[in-house]
Amino acid sequence: MNVQNPGGFDTARSGQSTLTQGYMSGFGNGFETEALPGALPIGRNSPQKCPYGLYAEQLSGSPFTAPRSTNERTWLYRIRPTVANWGQFEKTDIGLWRTAPASEVEVPIAPMRWSPIPIPTESLTFIQGVRTMTTAGDAGTQSGMGAHLYFVTRSMKDEYFYNADAEMLVVPQEGSLRFWTEFGVIDIEPGEISVIPRGVKIRVELLGGPARGYMCENYGGAFSLPERGPIGANCLANPRDFLTPMAAYEDHDAPSLLHVKWGGALWTAKIDHSPLDVVAWHGNYAPYKYDLRRFSPVGPTLFDHADPSIFTVLTSPSETPGTANIDFVIFPDRWLVAENTFRPPWYHMNVMSEFMGLIYGQYDAKASGFLPGGASLHNCMLPHGPDAESFERGSNVELKPHKLEGTMAFMFETRFPQRVSAYAAGVEQLQKEYGAYGKALPKYFDPKKP
Repeated sequence: MNVQNPGGFDTARSGQSTLTQGYMSGFGNGFETEALPGALPIGRNSPQKCPYGLYAEQLSGSPFTAPRSTNERTWLYRIRPTVANWGQFEKTDIGLWRTAPASEVEVPIAPMRWSPIPIPTESLTFIQGVRTMTTAGDAGTQSGMGAHLYFVTRSMKDEYFYNADAEMLVVPQEGSLRFWTEFGVIDIEPGEISVIPRGVKIRVELLGGPARGYMCENYGGAFSLPERGPIGANCLANPRDFLTPMAAYEDHDAPSLLHVKWGGALWTAKIDHSPLDVVAWHGNYAPYKYDLRRFSPVGPTLFDHADPSIFTVLTSPSETPGTANIDFVIFPDRWLVAENTFRPPWYHMNVMSEFMGLIYGQYDAKASGFLPGGASLHNCMLPHGPDAESFERGSNVELKPHKLEGTMAFMFETRFPQRVSAYAAGVEQLQKEYGAYGKALPKYFDPKKP
């Protein structure tokens, strides 16, 4: 296990936090880390008395009896247990955040696309700035997902949040974020992602100006690395490139708010100290980050265009082998070398439903209209593929080796149909004519010319 920049943040103060940040590398490892020497009990999980007068608390991300390969749990050694970081909760306004099943509006069946939505000028924290685009499945049965945009214009101060409905995959598109978590500190920028497991408490701060991005709520099985199959032991997302924060803690007493998303609603309570008070922890259930630019793509080296599944970074499995609850797929920089091949994505209809976003650059299947910060939805069994200009270029371009550079698109793909929210259906950035882009494809058929 590789340790980077050991340390943590100790905020036994009434003013600003001080930060010495560090990460541990690996995916799904059994990590152990402490912000104070000797804070982590050795050889046992719950001693009669913990060092430094701490409380032992277990956070379980799976049933106790889950197989060892999928069993997720972490032991936290904290200043106060979570039950002490509690208050009288009241239901509060969740704004434009929706949870499946949510059937707010019916839209005609067709491909859909949105131009980038500007960052609002109003004051919005991370949880206030979530705008649901689609939902799928049922959070109550722990299956499906939600696809959201987020907008952040101010940092959370003496406010904390955890999501009891889902783990959250955060994909920045503009601006950088700092996640102060129970486990330590994670910074992410466009080109990186972070995964915050269900039940993990956070405070989200801006690192610089306002921020915009995408978020996937995963109601189902936790994200894991996909099996590589015939690809073998290397390439795609390598475990060593995933980074988990080292232990850090706040010992901070001040009037605060704790927000909990539970059952599709937002509940808020007044508390009197920070719940980010974990001094040491060990286990395999923890938040992490990953730099998408470290993804090692593979592809066809002779002919044909491969299935997009070869670009899967993370997958949330379902009970059906080979059928994902969610696949998180990216389309990064890569070489195109296939001979006598239409290199852009082919036309297809898919049992899976695809929500796409563009972090930066240009997506090779669309010549125009799909812009960084925008999004598209190609639902279950609805046709889609390159637009007319991309088809012409892909059909006639000289097939010499070509490198796609400066691009990063992604896809949240699920086995469930995605229901469009009222917000997404009514926002002015909806490109209402997009569903008809196929009509611009001309007829080339000539029975006399094979």
